[in-house]
Amino acid sequence: MGPNGPARAASRTLVDAALRTPLYHQVYVVLRSGILEGTYADGSRLPAEHDLCVLFDVSRITIRRALAELQGEGLLRRTRGSGTVVTNRRQPGAQRVPLEGMLENLIAMGLETQARVLEFGWVVPSADVAAAMGVPADAQVQRAVRVRSTDGGPFSHLTTYVPERVGRSIAAEDLGAHPLLTLLERSGVRVASADQTIGATLADAQAAMRLGVDVGSALLTLTRAVRDEAGQVVEYLQALYRPDRYLYRMSLARVDAAEGGRVWTPWAPTADAGGRRRRAPARRGGGRGA
Repeated sequence: MGPNGPARAASRTLVDAALRTPLYHQVYVVLRSGILEGTYADGSRLPAEHDLCVLFDVSRITIRRALAELQGEGLLRRTRGSGTVVTNRRQPGAQRVPLEGMLENLIAMGLETQARVLEFGWVVPSADVAAAMGVPADAQVQRAVRVRSTDGGPFSHLTTYVPERVGRSIAAEDLGAHPLLTLLERSGVRVASADQTIGATLADAQAAMRLGVDVGSALLTLTRAVRDEAGQVVEYLQALYRPDRYLYRMSLARVDAAEGGRVWTPWAPTADAGGRRRRAPARRGGGRGA
């Protein structure tokens, strides 16, 4: 990541003095998420206190209290003359969640919910996104931000990146009316596979405002790279979900393993929104998603 990476990441995140959550805690949530998600790499230095004050438009006292909270958790080391150094040690070996059957459920969920497009345009992606998509660092990609809701309110915050060769056929109004994977397949893309990771984070001020939760609330995270038959990424998704309104379930079957013995295998994973529960038949192969 370039020297401006952390600054760009922080400046895009709102802190709002009108919220009930104290400003120092909002800054703490943003910086903590950046450390845990790798925006601020282990061993790197945070910007100086003055620079953080400018980035977040808050006082030095607010910044110092947020840094003290992070230091108390062992995520920072602050020494005179050396600045503030990230000391997070991320554990390797994160579990992978099988995708089988999930995309078919997402297309159905997408047709039963409403999407509001908040941002849409062409951008040069961050280094991390460009690497995940396998595109040059100076490539133009389509970036869209949507919030998907049920009658009960918003449940997901979706940021999608689509390569230029595919995205030129998709308009903002299309994304408000149809799931993205449906649009990709209508444009001739043959979706073949995907890799995804599921985790958790805390809501920053912007996500909290859009999802209708308090700053610092727990959210589910999902990152997915969808590939075509040639192995090229056609969609890169970064999603946040309210855990009280979105549930990912997976049914397992006990089957005979090829090498002997019996193992658990996914049978009918489902994605539920708004408290509705749905089961789907086990299927293999590509699918369509929201």
